[in-house]
Amino acid sequence: MSGAEVKLVRWPAEAASLARYRQMNVLRLLVVEGKAEPPITADVKEDWVRPPVSRADLMARIAALRARSDVYAVPHVDPAGLLRYGSRSVTVSTIGAALLARLADDFSDLVEREELLDLLPGNDGDRNALDLQIMRLRRRIGPLGLGIQTVRGRGYVLVPLEGAA
Repeated sequence: MSGAEVKLVRWPAEAASLARYRQMNVLRLLVVEGKAEPPITADVKEDWVRPPVSRADLMARIAALRARSDVYAVPHVDPAGLLRYGSRSVTVSTIGAALLARLADDFSDLVEREELLDLLPGNDGDRNALDLQIMRLRRRIGPLGLGIQTVRGRGYVLVPLEGAA
């Protein structure tokens, strides 16, 4: 997303455009006019500046917005078992966190089934245990816009769902 377009929005004059851009999930840089208060947001895809702003400062803010957004374009599992993707997050079980962390390490690439089986505690080669965990994870991560694809006979791939933010 590093070359992603950043929409410049005059605030508050273009509040309707801002709402539309938020729905479209695009990067937004608000140009806060006069003494208007900037909106408070935790969205990594939004930032603001107050004129007058030099071209160099504007370009630096746009670059920072793109870079910050890129960090959230790949899923990440923290040590507490929180899966983060985009501006959303969900908690997962300890086993789920281990599986998702491995899948996220190779986001959009195949992870061999045997590698994932090795992450299951007390694994005795039970393929059904992994299938059950994958099924549970699919349900859990779907609302984040993530899915787990099966590559028959080989393994799994963690992917963004089509049409998801």
